[in-house]
Amino acid sequence: MTNTIRPLIAGNWKMNGLRASMAEFEAMLAGGSGVAGKADLLVCPPATLIAAFAEKARGAKNLAIGGQDCHPKVSGAHTGDLSAEMLADAGASAVIVGHSERRADHGEGDGLVRQKAEAAWRAGLTAVVCIGETQQQRDSGKTLEICRGQLNGSIPDAARADNLVVAYEPVWAIGTGLTPTTEDIEQIHGFIRGILAGRFNDEGAGMRILYGGSVKPSNARELMAVANVNGALIGGASLKAIDFLAIAGDCP
Repeated sequence: MTNTIRPLIAGNWKMNGLRASMAEFEAMLAGGSGVAGKADLLVCPPATLIAAFAEKARGAKNLAIGGQDCHPKVSGAHTGDLSAEMLADAGASAVIVGHSERRADHGEGDGLVRQKAEAAWRAGLTAVVCIGETQQQRDSGKTLEICRGQLNGSIPDAARADNLVVAYEPVWAIGTGLTPTTEDIEQIHGFIRGILAGRFNDEGAGMRILYGGSVKPSNARELMAVANVNGALIGGASLKAIDFLAIAGDCP
């Protein structure tokens, strides 16, 4: 953890959650004050729940709502897509772009991710840009090469510490129960920090770098203590308030 950067614990609900999930979210709101001194919280539910969650979270000091994706354009003939402006109108303050599942399932490349990040800023949202290598790329020794390429290709030149969050998610660790060693994470996060600081100077030095990939209460304390880990992007463990808040509570 870089102590001068306030941690962010972000929950990506993916394609999970119905109106009945409001009770779980209310529990997160109720418990959020208990970790307010340690971290900011971000919950990214499916689009169908953004407005309801945002209304419920109105006035919360350290819990915000985000989207899971956005279209680069403001509006138009793009059936099934949502613009960043629509997310903001529904009450979101951030949006995840470039998640590995979007890159794999929808063929999204760095150029499109960059456009989506710019769209997020256009709408006043924070962009959470995801990067990470596959198992094959890791086995081939290309982890740093892949991360460098995705950072350079996916992050626009206007990035600042207050409008960009980087999430490193090794694809092979998402939902598998596997995690890199803390030494691996420290090396990769330090590498990411070096690229960000080299490109954006003081702004890059202050950007939050999240770790994602099978983060859960049982390993959160160890992961959050790693240098240049400024929080986590959490999948399955973010669906339960008790797990989500426990992870946030383990921030130094």
